[in-house]
Parts: sequence; structure tokens; C-alpha cells
Amino acid sequence: MLPLRALQGGRLDGLGATRHFHHGPLAPPRARPRAVWAVYNEPVNPVTIGGVGFGVGQPLALIGGPCVIESEAHVLSLAERISAVAAERGIPLVFKASFDKANRTSLGSYRGPGLDEGLRILERVKRDVGLPILTDVHEAAQAAAVGEVADAVQIPAFLSRQTDLLVAAARTGRAVNVKKGQFLSPSDMRHAIAKLTASGNDQVLVTERGVTFGYNNLVVDMRAFPQLRQLGVPVIFDVTHSLQLPGGADGASGGQAEFIVPLASAGVAAGIDGVFLEVHDRPTEAKSDGPNACPLDELSPLLERLTRIDGAVREAAARA
Repeated sequence: MLPLRALQGGRLDGLGATRHFHHGPLAPPRARPRAVWAVYNEPVNPVTIGGVGFGVGQPLALIGGPCVIESEAHVLSLAERISAVAAERGIPLVFKASFDKANRTSLGSYRGPGLDEGLRILERVKRDVGLPILTDVHEAAQAAAVGEVADAVQIPAFLSRQTDLLVAAARTGRAVNVKKGQFLSPSDMRHAIAKLTASGNDQVLVTERGVTFGYNNLVVDMRAFPQLRQLGVPVIFDVTHSLQLPGGADGASGGQAEFIVPLASAGVAAGIDGVFLEVHDRPTEAKSDGPNACPLDELSPLLERLTRIDGAVREAAARA
């Protein structure tokens, strides 16, 4: 049993020895961190993708398109239809589509038309529809060819630490969008940014796409958005990939597209520079990521909602 003196007016220290508590005034509290609004009023390095600006003073932008090129006709049709919706809602658009999905769950899954054919198709979208293009690279050897066509080169999340890939992307001279690895903290992305800027490219964006939460699941920490923006770069929210259930569909990835609206709304309310959405006219027939894709016929009301939220956020930030 502890001595009574160890329980009265003091705390136990070692084996029964006591030191009395200090009963004087409490130490002043530590200074509170800056409010998020203050962070969002700070400038970030502006980035331009084919005429679409990202950063302070620029409107909320959309990076949108199908997960992968399924056919030339399908991509051209989707590009035209997404472009019409974005124009109606007053949102600048960067069109995205992959020529090769090198990280599919199963060997037999559709990957895309490949580098040469895929770039030919994307070049036609750029020329005929008049949209800037973003596409991803999985190998350093692909970067130069992609840089000849695309206005932005994207680094997949799983590869966001690969130095040779980052350096090759930077050397294209195109804007580089790095997706934050599902295994990385927001502050870890400063190293990927440093690799790009040290390679001579300051046109860098970082995209949040969820963090691994147990098996076959991802979650989005809303605190990540201001933390990423404090790194001095524009921040994009990849809503649809954040709703993937990786490998959760017996040889393919599942998804929860029914949560696109609340998740996108929360991200925009947190304060971001752009939204990344995979969009498909027939998600149930999509060759990749259909379960988490935004249906084309739901895009317009979603963008209307997001622009209203973004307007409220900007108004509040201006008053802060």
C-alpha cells in the first residue's frame, strides 16, 4: 500500500518518494497554430497547364476524363461532352486519359492502346477538341515522348518516390502532377517536390488521392489539403480514385461512386485548387475503374454544387 503522504498534495516519484505539485499560476498556453484560412491566403507557386491556371487567384479547375483510352471514337466523344459541361459551369478543363494502365490488379485486365497509339489519340483530342492534355507515365523512358504531346505529365501515386521517373518528368519542361502515395504523409511530399524543382521544373502540382486504411480501402484526411498547400504548390483532389477499393473485387479494384458528391464537397470546402474526376458515359461498361467513376450525366449538377461551395470558401477566405 502506498504511504498516505504519497497520495496527499503530491505525486509518486520512484518508490514512495514524493514531490509536491506546484500550486502557482499555470504556464501560458502555447500559441495557437495559424488558422487554415491564413494558410489559404498565402501564395503558392502558380502552375499553368495549356492555358489553365492553378493557384491563388485562379478559379477551381477540373482535371477530368476516362481512366484509360478505350477507343479513339470514345475518347473524342467523351472529351467533347465533358468540355461542353465544364464550359456550361464555367470551370476550366484539363482532359485526362491514360494510354497504359501498368498497375492493373490482374494480368488479363485491359491496359490501353499503348504509348504510340495512345499519344496519337491524345494529340487528336488536343487538336480537334481544343483541350489541354494530362496523362501519366510509369517509366522514365516514356517521359520525353509524352512531353511532346501532353501539357502535363502525371506521376502515379505508387511511383511518387521514384527518383528517375520524377527527374525524367521534370526534364520534359511540362507541368508535373504528382499523386501522393497512399502510404505517404502530406509532409513527405516535400521530397518529391524537391526532386522536381532541383531538376529545373517549378511547374509542380500535388494530388491527394486517399491513404491506405486497412485492406482494400482508402480514406481521405481533410487536414491533408492545407498541409499540402503549405508546401507551396497548388493542390488537386482526386475524388474518384479516393473512392477505390483497391483489389477489392476479386481480381479487380472495386469502388464506391455513390460517395462522390459528399467527398468532393468536403474537399472543395477544405480549400483546393482543382478537382480530379474520372468520368465515363457508361461506368458499368468501363474497361477500368468503372465502380468509382463519375457518370457523365451526373457531372453537371456535381460541378454546379462544387462551384457554389468554392465560391463560399473564397468569400470566407477574403474576409479572414
